[in-house]
Amino acid sequence: MVVATREIVVRALNKGFLIGLAVTIAMIGGLIGFTSYMDSRTESFDVAVVAGDEAAATALESAAEDATASDQRIALSVVRVDDAAAAEAALEDETADAWLSSGTDGAAATDGAAGWTLSGWREPDTDLADLVETTVREQVMAERATDAGTTVEALTAGSEIGTERLDGNPVDPEIVFAAGFVLAFLFFMGAVGSGAMIAGSVIEEKQSRLVEIIATAVPLRQLLAGKIIGSSVIALSQNLLLAAIGLVGISFTDLSAMLPAMTATMLWFVVFFTVGFVAVAALYAVAGSLASRTEDLQYTTSPLMMLLMAVYVVTFSADGVLERVLSYIPPASIVSMPVRVLNGDALWWEPLVSLLILVAATFGAVLLSERAYRGALMQTGGRVTWKTALAGDRGTTLGA
Repeated sequence: MVVATREIVVRALNKGFLIGLAVTIAMIGGLIGFTSYMDSRTESFDVAVVAGDEAAATALESAAEDATASDQRIALSVVRVDDAAAAEAALEDETADAWLSSGTDGAAATDGAAGWTLSGWREPDTDLADLVETTVREQVMAERATDAGTTVEALTAGSEIGTERLDGNPVDPEIVFAAGFVLAFLFFMGAVGSGAMIAGSVIEEKQSRLVEIIATAVPLRQLLAGKIIGSSVIALSQNLLLAAIGLVGISFTDLSAMLPAMTATMLWFVVFFTVGFVAVAALYAVAGSLASRTEDLQYTTSPLMMLLMAVYVVTFSADGVLERVLSYIPPASIVSMPVRVLNGDALWWEPLVSLLILVAATFGAVLLSERAYRGALMQTGGRVTWKTALAGDRGTTLGA
């Protein structure tokens, strides 16, 4: 516990760590703030109408009312101009965003055919075009229904279509993909950042020969355990803080309805990460003990870095059978299983089975790492291989 406390204090007071954490928090807050702003922003459009084209003016007024009633965050205002030339001039000098013509004002479409036309100096905004098109269609249908002696309601009776999702999960695939990316990012940043710190701590003590003094008072097994516990506490605290900030931020966006599902997913991720990071920390400690100089860490940590990078890339983009398989294979299961929980395709017992597999894999990794750590920590003169480290541990045990 003395070693663990020292690791926690040193890391918590490290300026680089604190600056990186602050930058990450600022990025998360900025992204959530920008998303919330974009979701709540009302787009305003000035649409030109030629004098005398009352059909177009009426359609725009109806479109503005429909947008307000359906909370589409679109505001329309009518800009009346004298003729088609004035409408084109308004588009060119950007005093109008679009020009709506019903074809009754003497204007015609660019291909010479009369009829409803929404023109823009460039391509008209898609949301504006969809809104106007829907309103014009309803207006024209109402006029023709009146001419035929009936109503729009009578013509469209029985045409309503209800929607139903059979998997029972309200989370859209886009949200699941985004959540997978976020969890993979948190795993990668937590594992690599804290892992690099523990490897650096080990090589610093080894290179300065301080570990030889420490070993006279603290057994190497306890020294390794203290470093794993300390780094795990820091990594877990960091992810808990970032997850809490993310969940609080989501509550202020349109995704707030999915907050319960995302909270459950985050809790599963925290549990899986807590178990899995113990193995990652142990392996990084071995990577530090295999080096004899700080420069050697680039080589001894490369296999771990490639493994974690592969997990990061594969897990957030996996889908279907591949995702189900990865959800049972450590360390990919740290990300894949919580994503499956969010997606709603994991039965209640699957996370428990996956967690048991992760616990077993972590236990095996810690045992192997402990042997290699004790065998390599006292060896100097160059980089030590895993084979030499394990053999060195056996030799130390037999000599003792």
